[in-house]
Amino acid sequence: MTRRAEFSRVTKETAIDLMFDPDVSGEIMIDTGLAFLDHMLNAFARHGGFSLKVSAKGDLAVDAHHTIEDIGIVLGTAISQSVGEGRGIKRFSHAIIPMDESRATAAIDVSGRGYLVMDGAFTGISTGGIPNDLFEHFLYSLCMNARITAHVIFSGVNDHHKCEAIFKAFGVALGESLAVVPGRDDVPSTKGTL
Repeated sequence: MTRRAEFSRVTKETAIDLMFDPDVSGEIMIDTGLAFLDHMLNAFARHGGFSLKVSAKGDLAVDAHHTIEDIGIVLGTAISQSVGEGRGIKRFSHAIIPMDESRATAAIDVSGRGYLVMDGAFTGISTGGIPNDLFEHFLYSLCMNARITAHVIFSGVNDHHKCEAIFKAFGVALGESLAVVPGRDDVPSTKGTL
């Protein structure tokens, strides 16, 4: 059974094609029109151990908001499709990732319920030309559409390092949460459904 998911979304603001595969690592091609976001998504996929292809065209002449939000929506939707009913997955995981003076912790529950808690502060207004509030908005959009609960805690001085630690921690925790446990064929929930 393949868990590879492909999803496209076209609006008046963005056009996004995306492929996500939690079972095959290394097939990574990211082109969002935002170089720093490309870098973060590459780190997210590489350290998460999954394949990710993203092609996005957005109204970047307006600003980055629509593009970043819609990539989060499409990625979350693809993750949800990939999970399906969640039969055999580990479900829970966490990761603590340092990046020089910065550190991020991500705890993930593939619960069927979208929720995000972020605790930390950026030093500046933007990183890599992207307003810092959009990183939380990206993760919020991803979590709501993937139907996962995530808690992210971060600290440090350099905003680039904070972002990179966040995306790596989120990727590692997500990859581990989606891993299939050998010998397990049930849905990991006392309710019998996610």
